Amino acid sequence: MTQTKCYTYFRITGDFDPDAVTELLGLQPEKSWRIGDKRKGGGEYTFATWNFGYCEVYDSIVDEQMRKTIAPLLPKVALLQEIRRKFDVNFYLEVVPVLAAEEEMPCLAPSLDVMRFCCDTQTEMDIDLTIESY
Repeated sequence: MTQTKCYTYFRITGDFDPDAVTELLGLQPEKSWRIGDKRKGGGEYTFATWNFGYCEVYDSIVDEQMRKTIAPLLPKVALLQEIRRKFDVNFYLEVVPVLAAEEEMPCLAPSLDVMRFCCDTQTEMDIDLTIESY
């Protein structure tokens, strides 16, 4: 049984109203919060977030997951550029692999079209790699 897994998603962070982004893009986020919303641990968020496009169906070619995450966003590059200018926010393509040390490692290389999307929208790629021994 494969224990290596990975998920990807697109994230917007900054000081903005997540509902305004939802309205502009016409896409519903899987998760969002505003500055001042309560954290589960009791504190308050100091930044707003809008998370979209979770892909948890693991593919050893992680680029396939990245492509699934950004596919609905590709026709909205101009809107994303407008959102970046209007709200002064940051974009991230989050890649979160959890690797089993004994298993084959996934390929984390993004394709040119994923890199082009990131360049066109000034999206940073954030890879949070975890290695676990089972």
